[in-house]
Amino acid sequence: MSLRLPHSDPGTPDTRGPLLYIWWLVRSQPWRVLRGAAIGTIWMVGLALRPYLIARAIDDGLRTGDHRALLFWVAAIVVAGLLLAYAGIMRHRTMTFVREDASARSAAVLLRQLTRIGAVLPRKLAAGEVATVGGSDIVHTSQVLTMTGPGVGAVIAYAVVAVLLWSVSPTLALCILVGVPAVGLAVGPLLRRLERVESAYRREQGELTTRAGDIVAGLRVLAGVGGRGLFARRYATRSQALLAKGYRVGAVGSWVQALTLVIPGLFLAAVVWLAARLAAEGTITIGQLVAAYGYVAVLMVPVWFLLEGTRQTIRGRVSARRIVALLNLTPDPVDGSTAEADSPGRAVAGSTGGAGSSAEAGGGGSSAEAGGSGWVGGEPWPAPDRAAELRDPATGLTVPAGRLVGVAAADPAEAGALADRLARFAPSDVSWGGVPLTAIELAEVRARVLLADHESYLFAGTLRDVLRAGRTTGGDAEIRAALRTAAAEDVADALPSGLDSEVGARARTLSGGQRQRVRLARALLAEPEVLILVDPTSAVDAHTEARIADRLRTARSGRTTVLLATSPLLLERADTVAYLRDGRVVATGSHAELLAREPGYRALVARDTEEVRR
Repeated sequence: MSLRLPHSDPGTPDTRGPLLYIWWLVRSQPWRVLRGAAIGTIWMVGLALRPYLIARAIDDGLRTGDHRALLFWVAAIVVAGLLLAYAGIMRHRTMTFVREDASARSAAVLLRQLTRIGAVLPRKLAAGEVATVGGSDIVHTSQVLTMTGPGVGAVIAYAVVAVLLWSVSPTLALCILVGVPAVGLAVGPLLRRLERVESAYRREQGELTTRAGDIVAGLRVLAGVGGRGLFARRYATRSQALLAKGYRVGAVGSWVQALTLVIPGLFLAAVVWLAARLAAEGTITIGQLVAAYGYVAVLMVPVWFLLEGTRQTIRGRVSARRIVALLNLTPDPVDGSTAEADSPGRAVAGSTGGAGSSAEAGGGGSSAEAGGSGWVGGEPWPAPDRAAELRDPATGLTVPAGRLVGVAAADPAEAGALADRLARFAPSDVSWGGVPLTAIELAEVRARVLLADHESYLFAGTLRDVLRAGRTTGGDAEIRAALRTAAAEDVADALPSGLDSEVGARARTLSGGQRQRVRLARALLAEPEVLILVDPTSAVDAHTEARIADRLRTARSGRTTVLLATSPLLLERADTVAYLRDGRVVATGSHAELLAREPGYRALVARDTEEVRR
């Protein structure tokens, strides 16, 4: 038996509800689940076989003194034990494959969904929530599939034991038939309470994980402003509150586990007492008494599996509900795409980046998203076959092809919104070469238009891999050229192994300015036809910024570049500068021209100059 992890095509999950999602995991591996159910049933029912064999050995061998019959039944008991041991091994092996397949399949569909919604994800779900869903929630959901193996076997074994006991005594059989459901009813209220407290605990756990990630990411800043102690105390307070809720979850869970063991034990004692009374009255034989004890003792195993499986189902349903909530997230509607295109089960194409994302991290959307009302006859419009101007009617901005255009926005939020529209990360009427940007195949837009901001994510890996961002093209010469343009040669030279040095997640070992220059070098190395940069030098000193401005103009000569910044060192190198205020371009011209005739522009860049001098 081999496990094929569903990396290439995990399938289309059913996201209408948590139980339907779990059922989809079952349907995705039908033969393995059926094999697990069959082996689990054989193992469970086989447990009830041994008391029957022992009863026959007592009644047919010991009581009658028939040594030959005794040896026969003893041999049968030994063989049954060996077969049960083998069945137990195969049951555990098969169910491990079932659970691992479900975990891998859930991880694959979640990864596909995260790639699909891309840059939209941070605005819709906290990072801690994503980490929790992608970790423990996947495991808890896959554990529910244990019910498809031993769970099915437990139900069948329960019925078989009831039939066997009926042959011994209908009274004992009725006790089994009535008692086991009564056990479930006794534990039921606790299971419902467990679901409630578990849901609240998992939600706050995700929030606290997000808080911890934010603190670690901004640790240097917090230390610089003296806020490390304050945030540590706040985190400790939230952590203690979560700990208290964790204790409540543990308390309910411990009661459930205790009752799972105690109630079947009390039930066993009651049935054995009743069987002993029947044996004392002569209603059943000594062998039947031993068999009845064995049947009821064996019955504790399926009863325990059923109760434990129910507890796992409650916990798994809570986790599956969180998985489904993530899978049901949809990207921002950038083109009026259909509901089918937004289905979380769709395969997606990667993105080159977005506001709040990077060329490496990828943006949201698939080629399917580009279908919609903007298409002609259901087909995408062809993209411009050469460099073409970008036009944003919302602001009145026009970006000529092959030019370096600076945009100075009085409101940083307006600059970010403009960048999202130009790169098709938000609904807009932007046109590219006269063609609506939303009518072009999304994969084409992602391949030719790159939006890179100064806070985009840096993944772990060697510096060379970080700069290549998953691309196989670009040798060391191109990498060195991009580093030089971004004034980041010193970053590579300072590392012990140069480009082969390992850089951790988010490159926390580098300073803020170094990380920003690495991000800029990564964007330049991609060599997109249209490059949109958002504050690419906000964390570097004035001398470094001046070098970057000169080299950026040379490196991007003849290619369209949009530079959203308020730094005069960058804006004075631009071919044209647009002054954006109150959502509209109110003036255009060179940096010197705008300084001379626009007081608002002059005040805007003057504030930036004062910040640089400080």
